[in-house]
Amino acid sequence: MAEIFVVEGDITQRPVDAIVNAANSSLLGGGGVDGAIHRAAGPELLEACRKLHGCPTGSAKATPGFRLPAKWIFHAVGPVWHGGASGEPELLAGCYRVCLQLAQEFGARSLAFPAISTGIYGYPKEEAASIAVREVLAGGGSMERVEFVCFDRATAEIYRKLLK
Repeated sequence: MAEIFVVEGDITQRPVDAIVNAANSSLLGGGGVDGAIHRAAGPELLEACRKLHGCPTGSAKATPGFRLPAKWIFHAVGPVWHGGASGEPELLAGCYRVCLQLAQEFGARSLAFPAISTGIYGYPKEEAASIAVREVLAGGGSMERVEFVCFDRATAEIYRKLLK
């Protein structure tokens, strides 16, 4: 089973095989984590993402990491929160499952996740973290290391509580 860590900081600087980008369905960049990853990876990332022709909500697609320490970027498209009755939990869980599958497919042994959908998409942080932890515990068996990289201490504390 993977060792699981909660890290506060910048996901673009993590020394892991793959990082997960909280992307929008166009995969062509945006704000928050998505914008930070696109800036740090360089303009080659946008070119690679254009060739993927988008991604459906609840899934993910892979690109090289380009100028990042990570070899791969898995672009996960989380759901926009509409109250929870529009399939959001299953779509969010799908993001984590597909990223773990991509890690296996690309031979990534270490993976860093942001708090997918909890920024501008408005997903409640506690519920999103609970789904993230559940899916990693269920499907992260082939991984050596999984990190939940949190932008702030309050979010990190939510993950720490769940992992106790």
